[in-house]
Amino acid sequence: MTRRVLTPSRVLILAAALAACGGDAGPAGEIQVQIRDSTGVRIVEYAGVPEVEAPFTLAAEPLYRHGANPGDYEFQFVDAGRLLPDGSAVVAWYSEVIVLSPDGATHEVLARAGEGPGEVISPYAVFVLGQDSVLVPDDRQSRLTLFVGDSVARIVNLPRAAHFGVAGIGSSGELMMMDRYPHRLWIDIEEEWLAGHMTLFDIETGALDTVASYDHYPRQRSEQPRLIIRPIGEVAVAAGRFVHTRSDRPEIAWRLPDGRVTQIVRWRPEPNLLAEELLEHGEAYNRALGRRHYGVSDARLEEIIQEDMDRYRAMIGQPIPFFSTPFADADGNIWLPSYRPAYPEEGSPYTVISPDGEWLGQVETPPRFQILDVTGALVLGVLRDDLDIQNVVVYELAERPRQ
Repeated sequence: MTRRVLTPSRVLILAAALAACGGDAGPAGEIQVQIRDSTGVRIVEYAGVPEVEAPFTLAAEPLYRHGANPGDYEFQFVDAGRLLPDGSAVVAWYSEVIVLSPDGATHEVLARAGEGPGEVISPYAVFVLGQDSVLVPDDRQSRLTLFVGDSVARIVNLPRAAHFGVAGIGSSGELMMMDRYPHRLWIDIEEEWLAGHMTLFDIETGALDTVASYDHYPRQRSEQPRLIIRPIGEVAVAAGRFVHTRSDRPEIAWRLPDGRVTQIVRWRPEPNLLAEELLEHGEAYNRALGRRHYGVSDARLEEIIQEDMDRYRAMIGQPIPFFSTPFADADGNIWLPSYRPAYPEEGSPYTVISPDGEWLGQVETPPRFQILDVTGALVLGVLRDDLDIQNVVVYELAERPRQ
């Protein structure tokens, strides 16, 4: 029997239409939704958290899994990945970029570690422009490399500031950028939050234009102990618009490339409090990160891990972020991973909200799975086995069976 697959943004229509100078209310599951216009800004407000069953789900078995078979590439700490139009995938980790065939059976190294043309040191993202065109930003080298096929077509120097990162590509080819890291220290600042910046970068002229600011890092007082879990402001790009969130606030805002706010979605969840079971894999996660970043002895690493776990346990019962780092799929839907202190990228279930602000529902994923990209009817992700070895996996996004 043929399985019919769905593109998420085409699954549902809005429950209520926006009136020109007023609002409309309608049900979203059992939750009332209010949609109104506020001086040109579309505002969608849910009275709680809609209990909507997403009409799409991951298939029971993946189309392929690369990393577990003899001859497969051995991945560690995958940072980013994208699907290409033919179903193949490009994956970046640490200091290499790999292309997998559409069936996942073979791989090619697109970029190796190094500082020469076509080499990378820290490829934190990848962007697909077509079947054979891939853009790879490298924050350690402050440059962007365009690969066409397996060749370097162009290298562009990016602003030489460690905090800048490419969030997406605009409709006119401009780079839509955000602050990947704080641009200055947030200790004892006057403001409640250190501002981040949304900027446009013209790769032809080198012009950098700041179009908007957003809450990026919360202020910390020097006399107070540093919290190991804290909220953060994030920026993604969805269908040519900036999208920003603050993880302690159930709200998403969309902005045009010129910085103008066009839409805000809000909902009212119950407080999200840290529970002991969320720390189940915390030590393993900290240990893996420490081996990559700290450069200390095993004995010292264990001391650091136990100190961190004590700080986590001290926060049990306290509020934690509502979600982790958001991302957009190829249709402009926003995916909000559930927050996890351990392996924070593995945020099942994922809440999905359409470009028009409709609550599409939640998507459950397998344990130890992180979504990297959703394009059309395919989901690209990373699956960890019991030994913490990563495999790259592709699933179909299929219609949920009717009850």
